Amino acid sequence: METTHRTLPENAYRKLEAGETYVPVVPAGERVPEWTFRSVSVGLVMAAVFSAAAAFLGFKVGQVFEAAIPIAILAVGLGMVFRRRSTLLENVIIQSIGAASGLIVAGSIFTIPGLFILGLPVNLFKLFLVALLGGILGVLFLIPLRRYFVRDMHGDLPFPEATATTEVLVAGEAGGKQAKVLVIAATVGGLFDFSIIHFSAFAEIFTTRSVPILRGLAEKTRLVFRLDVLASILGLGYIIGLRYAAVICAGSFVSWFLLVPLIGYFGGSLATPLGSFAQGKLIAQMDALTVFKTYVRLIGIGGIACAGLLGILRSWRIVVSAFGLGFRELFGKKATTLTVVDRTDRDISMKFVLGGLAVLAVAMFVFFATGVLGDQKRPLLLTLIAVAVVLGISFLFTTVAAQATATVGSNPVSGMTLMTLILACVVLVNAGLSGPSGMLAALLIGGVVCTALSTVGGFVTDLKIGYWTGATPAVQERSKMLGSLVAALTVGSVILLLNQVYGFVETPQTPSPLPAPQANAMATVVKVMLSKEPAPWILYGVGALLILALQMVKVPALPFALGMYLPLELNTPLLAGGIIAHFVAKSAKGNTKLEQARNNRGTLIASGFIAGGAVMGVVAALLKWMSQGFTLPYFQWHVKADLGVDLLRNGEGTSSELFALALYLALAAYMFFDAKRAKVEQ
Repeated sequence: METTHRTLPENAYRKLEAGETYVPVVPAGERVPEWTFRSVSVGLVMAAVFSAAAAFLGFKVGQVFEAAIPIAILAVGLGMVFRRRSTLLENVIIQSIGAASGLIVAGSIFTIPGLFILGLPVNLFKLFLVALLGGILGVLFLIPLRRYFVRDMHGDLPFPEATATTEVLVAGEAGGKQAKVLVIAATVGGLFDFSIIHFSAFAEIFTTRSVPILRGLAEKTRLVFRLDVLASILGLGYIIGLRYAAVICAGSFVSWFLLVPLIGYFGGSLATPLGSFAQGKLIAQMDALTVFKTYVRLIGIGGIACAGLLGILRSWRIVVSAFGLGFRELFGKKATTLTVVDRTDRDISMKFVLGGLAVLAVAMFVFFATGVLGDQKRPLLLTLIAVAVVLGISFLFTTVAAQATATVGSNPVSGMTLMTLILACVVLVNAGLSGPSGMLAALLIGGVVCTALSTVGGFVTDLKIGYWTGATPAVQERSKMLGSLVAALTVGSVILLLNQVYGFVETPQTPSPLPAPQANAMATVVKVMLSKEPAPWILYGVGALLILALQMVKVPALPFALGMYLPLELNTPLLAGGIIAHFVAKSAKGNTKLEQARNNRGTLIASGFIAGGAVMGVVAALLKWMSQGFTLPYFQWHVKADLGVDLLRNGEGTSSELFALALYLALAAYMFFDAKRAKVEQ
């Protein structure tokens, strides 16, 4: 049975009224092809191809692209080629399996190259196992929390990435006006972003330094406003809405307009560097961005950690209930009456989840005991500590990764991984471990945790897509584990190949190594910590105390902490998009049906911006790689094609930033007025 001409219900994005239920696009009582040979095989091919592409481009170009939306678009397009058109739920499964690629890559790219940078022993099996353990761990930890984030919080969390992907899948299914609006917006947003990223037609970031009257203020007081003009981020802001965007920006404004100038003012007279993490640089020599990265961002990391603890405390009943159910399944008596669970609310059994976690714990114990810590004194104790750190921190930050992705579409995995590495190093040093073995253990611990948290963020997006469309959660859960297996195999192979061809460290054999900036930072932290240099605990503590104080006055903790941590230029466009969404709703002047119609059209436009930006981001990264030149193996042919990279050379300078701001205002106006064109359907 094929699904055609389906659309999202009107209550898909809003809170439900008392007694109201959400009925997905494919209702629970309807059976359509979902887990089929087609969906699984196409999804696995997507996972392998996009894993290799994401890993290569992530290291070579310095960016990891979001694979979910391009895969969703490809799934819809390929589904029309087959004799039997693919169903909506088959496309959901293809996207779910394939999107594991970007998640595993994002988890590996922050930590794994640190092994090569520090000269530690590496082999394919270690790389594969770290990626696989992290991916499966993230899936299993999130399953007990699925109902809380996806069903119980319906309408409370915006899920921007899930919204955009769902709109792509449903518009491809429904066709007609929805698809037309989405395609036009994707074309506009994609061309807008491509002209910035690839051609350097105008600046990507507008700053108040480009305004003469404000330039002196930025230089003297480090007070500077920054705005990323990419259409895709504006679209995220529209979907997030004004409420959350305002809280996020409030955190960002505290960081940039209070803490950065404050540190610059009081630290400007210091004659010595403040803290070992300043890397010998005086505050007087730092601009606003450097002060933020060196000091203020660490306060944000402390805030995120505190928000994670608060999230655990808020959801402890759900966690205890879910795991309690699993223990009852394992050790309790069989129930005399069977409770029938709707297909759209059916998870993998908690018995399987607990069993899987136990198997993972044993696998990690064997891995660390034999491959990492076997030659140390007290290897069993050290191995138990390593496994406990992985499981404990992954569990603690699961709620953070899930809620952060559901709120802003961005997972602060780098900050959580940095905190993981610091805690792991402190514990390992106190247990008597240091030197290369300590560095190896810390980076592998960080790799597993980073991959787990990256997977959590992407998987909660998949589950929300499934909730809106009517997919079976249990099918999505096994799909994600299967995709993680293929992605882990691919990523490990690509990383080893890249190290052999390009390297991560400058040597005579690899004179132009891959930059891998995040991994270099993580390797530096591990090296410093295992040299017993002090960590910036005071900054982490300030962030935690600030979040506790704000929680007392009912300010949402995690969005505010994310705002403190993320760069200002990524937060301000969220506020711009939220303001547009607010005025689109207000333009209906109290007409509820008209307001809903305009909001729906605005959401389609915003989703198009995100989809177009994601696709053209991949294209731009590929073209940039080709312009850098590469040698074909075996044939030894050197290929290099300029392909218009930086063709217009207008990416920097005052006039470029002002031109970017003018075009950005025009783009915002297009979004607002086009959303207002919506009419109430008869």
